[in-house]
Amino acid sequence: MKPEKKDFGNLEGEKVDLYTLMNSKGMVVKITNYGATITSIQIPDSNGELKEITCGFDTLEGYFTDDYKTNSPYFGSTVGRYCSQIKDAKFSLNGKTYHLADNCGPNNLHGGVVGFDKRIWNISLADDEQSTIKMSLLSKDLEEGFPGNVQVEVSFTLTDDNELKIDYNATTDADTPLSITNHTYFNLTGFTESVENHIAKVHTNKRLELDDTGAATGKIINVEKQPDDLTEGKRIGDVHDAINDGFEHFYIFDNQKEDLNQVASISTAKEELSLDVFSTEPCMLFYTGKYTSDDLKRENGIQYGKYRGFCCETHRYPNGPNIEGSPKSITKAGEHFKSTTVFKFSF
Repeated sequence: MKPEKKDFGNLEGEKVDLYTLMNSKGMVVKITNYGATITSIQIPDSNGELKEITCGFDTLEGYFTDDYKTNSPYFGSTVGRYCSQIKDAKFSLNGKTYHLADNCGPNNLHGGVVGFDKRIWNISLADDEQSTIKMSLLSKDLEEGFPGNVQVEVSFTLTDDNELKIDYNATTDADTPLSITNHTYFNLTGFTESVENHIAKVHTNKRLELDDTGAATGKIINVEKQPDDLTEGKRIGDVHDAINDGFEHFYIFDNQKEDLNQVASISTAKEELSLDVFSTEPCMLFYTGKYTSDDLKRENGIQYGKYRGFCCETHRYPNGPNIEGSPKSITKAGEHFKSTTVFKFSF
């Protein structure tokens, strides 16, 4: 059915809207054009009651509280121009060095100070009754230090198979780093507990090494038979105990043809609800919210915080512009950037 639109507030004189997508199975997804942000995903439980399974807020003001701005968890947002960290906030391209904002220690994070997550996107809706919303923006040359005028579009489609499909498309008039993801945090129990009892399966035994600043070095680590080898599926809390830390793992996939492949499956302990992740991307950050502030909660009292939500962020290699051979980290002038990720729910 066609998305429903309502007023979500006003930001510096610009109107912000909230769109609600619904399918025939009772699933509800809410998205605002501030940051092309998923604010809510609700799944009907066994009694038909809607259960919230994502971190977000019901008002625009929730994204501007001091606690949220200090912690900066990027709940549900579309992240770009280049997501994750770029080492030393700089890269060289075509003989020139570009300097970016060092907004994460010495590194650049998620596109800089005003990335795609903090922009108000333009909206277009499909002419038919399809539950799809398209958002677009122009990222101008040298915005946040990146070269090239980039026209970006992201579309969200909710199907009757309980799939939330996210398609990214972009073109640029100059060679530029480009890596876009969605930063939704999920808790499949509806926040009745942490995510540590979730079972996580990731379809690879390779991940990228990170240095002590959190930037990828380019070295590929084989985790076969290690605690963070999730190819057979493991309880998240057991791995936390084994590595004495939360997940912030960039798992990588051999997908040179950019096929839409299943990359991960996460489920509740009793499998009442499961999430299958499909993507065309070569990398996925599996993150269990180890830095999320316990001071954050939804307006209705749903508690967020450390290990209260997990992310499956699909994208190009982090620090890709500084890693030789990193797949498709640079989109060339006139080239078409294309990416698809699907979150499929079973309940």
